[in-house]
Parts: sequence; C-alpha cells; structure tokens
Amino acid sequence: MDQKMRFSVSHARDAQWDRGLRAFFEYRDLGIKDATAGKVVAHVIRAIPGVHAMPQRHHHDVEFQMVYVLKGWIKFDYEGVGEVMLNAGTCVHQPPGIRHTELGHSDDLELIEIVSPAEFDTGND
Repeated sequence: MDQKMRFSVSHARDAQWDRGLRAFFEYRDLGIKDATAGKVVAHVIRAIPGVHAMPQRHHHDVEFQMVYVLKGWIKFDYEGVGEVMLNAGTCVHQPPGIRHTELGHSDDLELIEIVSPAEFDTGND
C-alpha cells in the first residue's frame, strides 16, 4: 500500500460545512484529500437556499472530475454538448478542461464531487 495513502472515514453526524469555490454553495470535505496526500478531493456540496448561481463560463485544470447528484437539480451548459439537466441520481464525468456554465440549481441541491488532483486552478473564460 502507498505509504502516503491512509484510511479515512467521515460521518454525517460530525459534518462541518464551509464556504468554498462558489459563494452560493457550502462544502463538506469528506477527508479524501488528506487520506490521499492531495491526489483526490471528495466533498458534498449543497446549495445555500435563496442564493443563486452567478453564471460564468469557466473550466477546471484537473485530471478527473465527477459529479453525482444526491438531491435536487442543477443545470449546466457544456461546450460542445449543450444544456444538461442533472437530477437526483444523475452522474456526470466532466472531461479535463471542458468549458461550462452553471445555469441554475434548486435550493435543495446536494451533490458529491470527486476531483483529481485535490488542488486545481479554475479559469474563467
């Protein structure tokens, strides 16, 4: 086993929600960043009710990005794909560097996002 990797568990009862990349979301770190020595980050993201997206075309400098919607909905416009509605149970792989814009989301949105590497740049297009 890679010595930099370690066991991790994150319980909902101990959840801490913080502000992060987007001001209209709260983020719950799942401990994967520390467990993988920064190779991967996983967090639950939830909407802040009444605070709406500020649509801006952007991309992420990542090797891997996956989103799985737990509750509610979120709508994106992806370059070369068009508008895509993600509902509870939807999983999307966002290829590295794909340009996209969030068009809106429900107040009850909750999703899981997994990204590699854990630290990455976001470019506004």
